[in-house]
Amino acid sequence: MTPAPPDDTTPPLASAAPPGVYAPQEDTALLADALAAQPLPPGADVLDVGTGTGALALRAARRGARVTAVDVSWRAVRAARRNARRAGLPVRVRQGDLFAPVHGESFDLIVTNPPYVPGPEGSRGPRGAATSWHGGRDGRAVLDRICREAPALLSPGGTLLLVHSALSDPGRTVGQLRAAGLGAAVTHRRRIAFGPVLRARADWLRERGLLAATEDREELVIVRAEAPC
Repeated sequence: MTPAPPDDTTPPLASAAPPGVYAPQEDTALLADALAAQPLPPGADVLDVGTGTGALALRAARRGARVTAVDVSWRAVRAARRNARRAGLPVRVRQGDLFAPVHGESFDLIVTNPPYVPGPEGSRGPRGAATSWHGGRDGRAVLDRICREAPALLSPGGTLLLVHSALSDPGRTVGQLRAAGLGAAVTHRRRIAFGPVLRARADWLRERGLLAATEDREELVIVRAEAPC
C-alpha cells in the first residue's frame, strides 16, 4: 500500500502543556511525520501510549481514526482530555501504566514516544516531569517493555511506530520486535541539537562511552514494526 502523503492542512503540533507534562518537541514532530506517512483508513483503531498533551492522538483523530490515548500521569491525562475537548475531537483518554488500561483490546496502529534517555539511577527513581524522559541506565527500562507487550495488541497487519534516541540502541529494539514475529526496521532518522536533558547528562554519557568528546547532536529514530496479516 502506498503511504498517504502528509496533510498540509494539519494544525501544528503545539498543544497546551501544563507544568509537569511533556510538551511536543522534536521527537514528537518526527513521530508525527511517520504517522502522516502511515496509511490510516477512517475508523482505524489507534492507540497513543505516553500521550502527554495528546498531540499525536489529535493528529490521528483528525484523520477519522478511533483513538485511545494512555498516560501514567494524571496531569497528562487531564491535559490530553482538555486539548481534545478544545479541538472538538472524540479521543478516549485513560490513565495507567503503558498497556494496562487497554488489556485485551487490539489496534490497527500503536504510536508511542516513551521515556528513553539513559541516565544514572537514583534510589527513588524519576519523579515529576523526569518520568517523561528518563529511561533508566541504558534508556531501555520502558522500551524493552513495549517490545515485549505491544505485539499482542496489534491487529493482523497492524503497525507500531516507536520513537527513541540512537543512544538507547535501536538495533536492540528492531531485534526484539522481529523476535516477536513482527517485520521491523528503522524508517526515519533526524539529528538534533542537544536539549536541556542531554546537556545536563552529557558528561555522564561520555563517561559511559555513549557520546564522543566533541559530540553535541543527538540522533532520533523511528522504528516501524508490522504484524503479519
